[in-house]
Amino acid sequence: MKLIDIVKQVRSKNAGPLFLTIDIIFYDGETFKRVEKALTAEKIAQLYGIQEKDVSMIPYEIVNAIKITIPRKWASGALEDDDIYGCQKHMPLAMMEIPE
Repeated sequence: MKLIDIVKQVRSKNAGPLFLTIDIIFYDGETFKRVEKALTAEKIAQLYGIQEKDVSMIPYEIVNAIKITIPRKWASGALEDDDIYGCQKHMPLAMMEIPE
């Protein structure tokens, strides 16, 4: 099952001009814990073509959410940048398969 099918929301946005933040918001604690176990810095690094050491994951169990911060491939607004606001960068993660 894809992540996007089991969560309330997956969204991304700029965290300054050099970083992206991705928020995953869950309906319940059970799904939060299931995804937290399946989601690793290694998997995120593979999805986004970055080094594992550059992935920051912060779980917020009290509100059933996970915040992930990663470096942007290009600075926001650079000529090569295809998403100046970073608002579409969550899709590789949203489409990730989560084991049942």
